Amino acid sequence: MAASKPATAAAAGPHKLEMGAFQPCVWGDFFVTYNPPLSQSSEMTMQERVEQVKVQVRALLEDNKNRSVADVVTLVEMLERLGIGNHFRGEIGTALRHVLNEEPEFPASSDDLHIAALRFRLLRQHGLWVSADIFDKFKDETGNFSTSLCSDPVSLLSLYNAAHLATPSEDALSDAIVFSRYHLEAMRNKLRPPMAEQVSCALDIPLPRTVRRLETMHYIKEYEQDESNNGPLLELSRLDFELVRSLHLKELRDLSLWWRDLYDNVKLSYARDRLVENYFWTCSVFHEEEYSRARLMFAKTFGLLSLMDDTYDVHATLEDCYKLNEAIQRWDRRAVSILPKYLHMFYIRLLANFREFEDMLGPHEKYRVSYAKTAFQSSSEYYLCEAKWSNEKYAPSFKEHLEVSRMSSGFPTLALVLLMGVDNTATNEAFDWAADVPDIVCASGVIAHFLNDIASYKLGKTKKDVASSVECYMKENLVGGQEAIVAISALAENAWRMINRACMEIEPALLPAAQLVVNLTRTLEVIYLGGRDGYTFGGDLKGLIAALFLKPIYVV
Repeated sequence: MAASKPATAAAAGPHKLEMGAFQPCVWGDFFVTYNPPLSQSSEMTMQERVEQVKVQVRALLEDNKNRSVADVVTLVEMLERLGIGNHFRGEIGTALRHVLNEEPEFPASSDDLHIAALRFRLLRQHGLWVSADIFDKFKDETGNFSTSLCSDPVSLLSLYNAAHLATPSEDALSDAIVFSRYHLEAMRNKLRPPMAEQVSCALDIPLPRTVRRLETMHYIKEYEQDESNNGPLLELSRLDFELVRSLHLKELRDLSLWWRDLYDNVKLSYARDRLVENYFWTCSVFHEEEYSRARLMFAKTFGLLSLMDDTYDVHATLEDCYKLNEAIQRWDRRAVSILPKYLHMFYIRLLANFREFEDMLGPHEKYRVSYAKTAFQSSSEYYLCEAKWSNEKYAPSFKEHLEVSRMSSGFPTLALVLLMGVDNTATNEAFDWAADVPDIVCASGVIAHFLNDIASYKLGKTKKDVASSVECYMKENLVGGQEAIVAISALAENAWRMINRACMEIEPALLPAAQLVVNLTRTLEVIYLGGRDGYTFGGDLKGLIAALFLKPIYVV
């Protein structure tokens, strides 16, 4: 996918590659032979305990009317950061509607800024509109934030995270980001754990854009050290994390076997061998137990799309590209005859996997595969367009480049694929919504395109690559590379704001589908953190993947 487009030219440092060559998989067959640590009996015992503890936690959520706004939002925040909010979706929804209808009078103190910002962030993250005017009372007569806030890291961090849910043109929240970031950076080397780690992580990736599973992994360890922690919350979080981790390892073993068979049989050795990184991305979209089928279908389609992308991008001649696209559009086993021999097995296995997807779905769900197939065919068309540009050495305008690349990013296709295996969220209306490439999907594609191009520019590219958006911007605006990166980063930031606005304007019935797309987009912030490309260069993510899948959380 263009969302993880290869940077395959000679690049400085450890990422030096020959043209068209990718580094081998850093995991080998590790997850094929790795045995999950939990036995079936242990899992059953832990699951029984989960149900018992859920009763205790649910009791904490039942009496919202007698709780202060501060107590309610603090509890919801803990549930979600501990990764157990999915068990209490109804109760959290009720609690937040109660908080929305309450109009708290926050005095202009730093403690109250923390709660005001937390309330603001939680409501907006759940698609509920709340005005940014709530922050006006924390400003002085000149319209700037009060200097009394400058030494309070908790309130500054809460404001910083909340302000990243701004919509386009909310300049006051832009000012809040600048103000809070400046003071957090000034004090970051003076802070003690856990605040030091919280600030450092947020300055890299603000909390609303953080992958939830990774946040839970970090927050459990932090919450364990909090002397005032709630015992049932912590126990449930530990149990749930380990049970889900065990399920992930089983899925990863099954997918690794599937991928090894596919990759070895299609013999497209020029393509990236990245099943583990693919699955990491998948779990970042939906990690909960209920999404097991969706994860398997998403990861397999992701892998097939990646093979097709690399074929267009680094190997096939233009004639081969035309033939591949024709076969993809026909979607018929007989079309294999028009393909060059090296693509025969890929095409056969592609069609076979989509037939297997139908078999995984119930009679009332089988229509979903047609949406995914149409989206896959659309990606092929856009890949062909880029291949033509490359072959003709065509230099598109920045606008033209964006129009194509936000679609070739893979996100418009993946927005449909991620719904394919989901249960209640994946309604006919949700598929029609995603197929229309709404603002959320379009903006996600823009972010994917820009972050990838920034990484590609920094790492280098092959002679076969089309000029990136960074290079197009440099040429049109007569600026240097760093200036172009700053400008394009600002455009990516605006795309995030478009996502924020769309999530608050969308019909409530479609919000769960939209939030899955947001989760998909969040993962980009990890994959491309600091200008790296963690999908192409899998070693960049190895430590993170090992921590997530291989290091157990202690369960009492």
